[in-house]
Amino acid sequence: MARRHDPERRQRIIDAAIRVVGEKGLAGLSHRTAAAEADVPLGSTTYHFKSLDELMVAALRQANEGFAKVVAARGGLEDPDADLAVELAGWMGEWLAGDRTGVELEYELYLAALRRPALRPVAAEWADHLAALVARHTDPVTARALVALMDGICLQVLLTGVPYDEEYAREVLARMIPRP
Repeated sequence: MARRHDPERRQRIIDAAIRVVGEKGLAGLSHRTAAAEADVPLGSTTYHFKSLDELMVAALRQANEGFAKVVAARGGLEDPDADLAVELAGWMGEWLAGDRTGVELEYELYLAALRRPALRPVAAEWADHLAALVARHTDPVTARALVALMDGICLQVLLTGVPYDEEYAREVLARMIPRP
């Protein structure tokens, strides 16, 4: 029997892995659960992703795009006169107001890097990219501190269920930004 050409299969597996993590958590993700969700043979998942870590890396890369899309839609700090605290607080507000499952998924995969070294470079890419954008408006050390603060605010919103308070975020971010 001839092999069926299916150029979208790899992407369907990644999308399925993201859905599985969204529904069952990271512990529920396996080659088998991703294959079942994608409606592909188990061998397809292991063909495209030799290990579960490879599948998680692909899922994390795709999940990271959620925040990147928010940043791009808001202009990515292109305006040199932009109020940095206002922009950063706005980014978080827009991201957290979106699909909550997607945001939780991003953090679950991001935090999985603590136990899965293969995920660490991808998790670091997100923080490095964001810090580079922020550093256009401040020094690199402050940029990294702002990214860490943003991470903390987002994580607290997710963990506590308390609604995101953009005014609070703007105020604490502004406190960290050196005044000219």
